[in-house]
Amino acid sequence: MSNNTLSAIRDYLNQSIVGQTEFINQLLIALLADGHILVEGPPGLAKTRAVKALSECIEGDFHRVQFTPDLLPADLTGTDVFHPETASFSFQKGPIFHNLVLADEINRAPAKVQSALLEAMAEQQITVGSNSYKLPKLFMVMATQNPIEQEGTYPLPEAQLDRFMFKLCLNYPDAENELKILQLTEREAKQVHLRQPEPLTQQKLFALRRAIMEVHIAPQLNQYIVDLVVATRQPERYTDEFSQWLEFGASPRASISLARAARAKAWLDGRDFVSPEDIQQLAYPVLRHRLLLSYQAQAKGIQADAVIQRLLELVAFA
Repeated sequence: MSNNTLSAIRDYLNQSIVGQTEFINQLLIALLADGHILVEGPPGLAKTRAVKALSECIEGDFHRVQFTPDLLPADLTGTDVFHPETASFSFQKGPIFHNLVLADEINRAPAKVQSALLEAMAEQQITVGSNSYKLPKLFMVMATQNPIEQEGTYPLPEAQLDRFMFKLCLNYPDAENELKILQLTEREAKQVHLRQPEPLTQQKLFALRRAIMEVHIAPQLNQYIVDLVVATRQPERYTDEFSQWLEFGASPRASISLARAARAKAWLDGRDFVSPEDIQQLAYPVLRHRLLLSYQAQAKGIQADAVIQRLLELVAFA
């Protein structure tokens, strides 16, 4: 199937969100690979704007939920409403029942809310009382967290982090791109809007997802993916330094995510096969939130990306 529609959407997003080309590519990869995204970055980097712009290009609806310490599970999932006139209850759906859900500042919500979101991401359903309700077939969560302000936050449990296909880290734009952002906002203030591409229907999106699974991954590349992930669990097989950096490694879900994402990336790039470079580039967003670094690594200021870089040096593609 042709990727002309996706190319038009990518061009539109790159014009709408200036200087975030890699972020937009990975957003589209996650959409095609049926994955959720966790985005970490300072405020004002167009995270909400990106998801909203993407939702405008897809046949579906978008909802933003601001996570706060006083948020309740029912504020996310919905609740049973009692009707006195009929002495009966009916379920009123919450914002989680949209196709694209932005969970803004996800680490500000308490454990009960995180648990409700985990069920939605893991099972594509929510439970209220004794009843479970299926979510839409097209369901994607993009969660954000602010790395600067940590007061009043709740660290995400590892089980929930593992449900995100990618963790993306955004930085401030350079001076050239910031000037383009100013020019874009001036045009929008004058009601000069970009022309939106033809919307991608859900039927076509699901067909694209099936087509992507036909992208070829050579047996040696599947083995390479497994070797990378297993190395995070058995770092002692490599060097003492590498072993001292890791407390716990990635789960098999990392292997699945890396393979699916690599297929989607290859397809977006116009290829019908996965290359080692696809896997190496996507190892960072797939693994950085799944590695639990040791106290020694944290004390030395070693970040997850440095560990992944070392992993790629130690585990060579045969």
